[in-house]
Amino acid sequence: MSCRCDICPNRCLIKENDFGICGVRKCVDNQIILPYYGRLSALSVDPIEKKPLYHFYPGSTILSAGFYGCSLSCPFCQNFRISKEFPQPAGAAYSPQQLINASISEDSFAIAYTYSEPVVHYEYIIETSELASAKGLKNVLVTNGYINNTKANKLLANIDAVNIDLKSFSNDFYRMELGGRLEPVLDFIRAAADSVHTEVTTLVIPGKNDSLEEISAEAGFLASVDKNIVYHLSAYYPAYKYSAPPTDPGRLVMLAEKASEYLPFVFTGNITGGIQNTKCPSCGNELINRSAYHTRITGIADGLCSNCKTDISELGIIL
Repeated sequence: MSCRCDICPNRCLIKENDFGICGVRKCVDNQIILPYYGRLSALSVDPIEKKPLYHFYPGSTILSAGFYGCSLSCPFCQNFRISKEFPQPAGAAYSPQQLINASISEDSFAIAYTYSEPVVHYEYIIETSELASAKGLKNVLVTNGYINNTKANKLLANIDAVNIDLKSFSNDFYRMELGGRLEPVLDFIRAAADSVHTEVTTLVIPGKNDSLEEISAEAGFLASVDKNIVYHLSAYYPAYKYSAPPTDPGRLVMLAEKASEYLPFVFTGNITGGIQNTKCPSCGNELINRSAYHTRITGIADGLCSNCKTDISELGIIL
């Protein structure tokens, strides 16, 4: 006996009593079961900028729930101990209602599904996000975006903001390095931008995805979807199976400046300094100031740029 999983484009054919590529979806009696349903790898209150989300309630804190497993096999994974090498079984189990109660008790306005890949816990995210929305809480998804189109709309129905990892603009990179495909991620970016606040992150790896041409192609694609998509270029550090040297900060800033030719909101991450502050694309006035995870609204008054009076809602900024 075997089971076909239809959540992500891997479409794993899982043998009886075995798991799919993600490590958390299992075939038992010809059905997919979820032994890790509600089991969390972490539960903490974070600055929302840590997701990273820069234009969705900037300066707020958010209850962040971590998971286990992943649909891709990134050899540079920063969280491989919960995505690929986790104990079985693992983590304390939280029912959807318990997670909502934890968010309320922490006075968090939202729940972030994050750290490892939440999409492979599809059913749990659906149930929790529906209940959270009914309680007036926001839902944030931090994901690799590797999901089948037929599942994306239901997943996004109660999600308010996403950050999607765009790991490269090369299908060969996705296929050879990650064991996946690029196009489903691009499809999910399009679907998300059409319905929820969307930000995108690329981990910039020296010699792999750090060419001016590739970053330009990524930024151009995002601009064609929605010019207000926030684009984060994050520095890589050696992890898991990769030992390449860290991303040069100067190179990262240069790539961000190149991406800024296409998008008004491009930021650098995982380095000291860099490009952190949000400026009005119409007049250059500083709207939001960031220092590490300390955020201040500096140039917004009554929902407008304090200098040129541009409506920040037209820039995709949600306060």
